[in-house]
Amino acid sequence: MSNRKKLIIGSRESALAVVQSRMVLAYLKEKHPELETDLLTMKTTGDIILDRRLDQIGGKGLFVKELDRALLEKRSDLSVHSLKDLPMEVAEELPVVCFSKREDPRDVLVLPEGKSEIDFSKPIGTSSLRRILQLKKLYPEARFESVRGNLQTRLRKLDEGQYSAIILAAAGMKRMGLEHRISRYFTVEEVIPAAGQGILALQGRAGEDYSALEEFGDAEGTAAALAERAYVRYLDGGCSSPIAAHAKISGDSMELLALYYNEETKAVSFGSKTGPLADAEKIGIALAKELQAKG
Repeated sequence: MSNRKKLIIGSRESALAVVQSRMVLAYLKEKHPELETDLLTMKTTGDIILDRRLDQIGGKGLFVKELDRALLEKRSDLSVHSLKDLPMEVAEELPVVCFSKREDPRDVLVLPEGKSEIDFSKPIGTSSLRRILQLKKLYPEARFESVRGNLQTRLRKLDEGQYSAIILAAAGMKRMGLEHRISRYFTVEEVIPAAGQGILALQGRAGEDYSALEEFGDAEGTAAALAERAYVRYLDGGCSSPIAAHAKISGDSMELLALYYNEETKAVSFGSKTGPLADAEKIGIALAKELQAKG
């Protein structure tokens, strides 16, 4: 990037995606003021089809297809993704060049404006089987219904009375300045987050210089991303698979918490594995093998 004069960032056009892309733009403006930057926003297929669950329409790739095309056609130079929305397999020509520092990784409960308790006569809104499997233990009396759309759309549906509560990621709420709407934080033990939750992935083109982003990258965020994604990738877990993995990091060591769901028997199992940060991917694969063997 040393000889580059301009960098165009590709982003989904949702407010949260734009906020996340602007975090990268702000970093570049501060650290590399000589670089001209611009933002290219686009609507992805995943943003357009909102009447069905992601696993019914093709999974996480629907959020990145258009962004990938822009990179390949050189209309953009970098894509900024919420890592949890990035498919486990990425094209060799479009590598992840940087993982960010992690924002709060927890899932949260959001109640309608002015409410302080869940009204169990109405459903809790979430499209994630991963969340439902874990929340059933905390709220056995609850029923769950899918809710799609961007953050503002989901909050509007909630406040209109369609749901008793919705489940969201703390990271998105905080990045959007909506922390005041959070009614409860679930610990990572109560509800193991999606792999990569709270981390941004910056995707570029192979063979290009992205050294200007080095300081935006984070060692702990990278180790967590590698471990969690290795776990899910080994189990071939896409958007339809209720698989969860979360790395808790302390110094040079990591504890990986994970959920495994057997599609055939519908059995849910939980496990954890500890090891050095340097072995992040090995830890993920080893835990995946253990939980798969338990069935």
